[in-house]
Amino acid sequence: MDFTEEQIKRYARHIILPEVGGEGQEKLLSSKVLLIGAGGLGAPCGLYLGAAGIGTLGIADFDTVDLSNLQRQIWHGNKDVGRYKVDSAKDSIERITPDVKVITYKEKISSDNIQELIKDYDVIIDATDNFPTRYLINDACHFYGKPLVYGSIFRFDGQATVFLPDNGPCYRCLFPSPPPAGLVPSCQEAGVLGVLSGVIGAIQANEAIKIILGIGTTLNGRLLIYDALDMKFTEMKLRQDKTCPLCGENPTVVDLIEYEELCEFKA
Repeated sequence: MDFTEEQIKRYARHIILPEVGGEGQEKLLSSKVLLIGAGGLGAPCGLYLGAAGIGTLGIADFDTVDLSNLQRQIWHGNKDVGRYKVDSAKDSIERITPDVKVITYKEKISSDNIQELIKDYDVIIDATDNFPTRYLINDACHFYGKPLVYGSIFRFDGQATVFLPDNGPCYRCLFPSPPPAGLVPSCQEAGVLGVLSGVIGAIQANEAIKIILGIGTTLNGRLLIYDALDMKFTEMKLRQDKTCPLCGENPTVVDLIEYEELCEFKA
């Protein structure tokens, strides 16, 4: 593709990087990323993906903006309270760049619609805050061969990793089954440091960009754990579990499952 003069100026700091260059920026402008969750993690992740020039950015979230969101969900403002988060998110991306096509999905992710949602995207980003959706996204990405960038936050701690189908562990290798309902308090109940969202969300954007460009070493097979209080990153090696119910040698999860009844809380 031929860059416009505006694009050359906009993406100049990418283009002069030998690891990216004009060819890499073309890949970004031709890529399609689905961001599931337009809240704490989705906001910084989506803003950086938009600024990077991701060609098509899908954003899925059925929630509306609440005043309590504004402490961490940085693409929403006071005037957005009561609006759908995906609408506010789209406005924020379009303020940054005209190059990104933003597709919004105001619907709850379920086993009935997730295949249709993810099928046309190159990379899926899990920026959700609840166990049922995390397991559903993980399973769907495994079945349909989609790279998955995972992140989560709680109080002062965050974690991130990458799951590549048929090339390493999946979310179920780390957490084989959902915890009993009520065992883990939600962020609404326990709180979360606002800037923690920015740290983990930016890491997720970084991993998605590396996957698209095919550069560097992703977090596949590694769980990055961040302690904001002690300002410490810890890395834990992840291995594919031969007994994993999804990707193991004798899988018992062979179709998409809904976990709403098992997990009636937000994590």
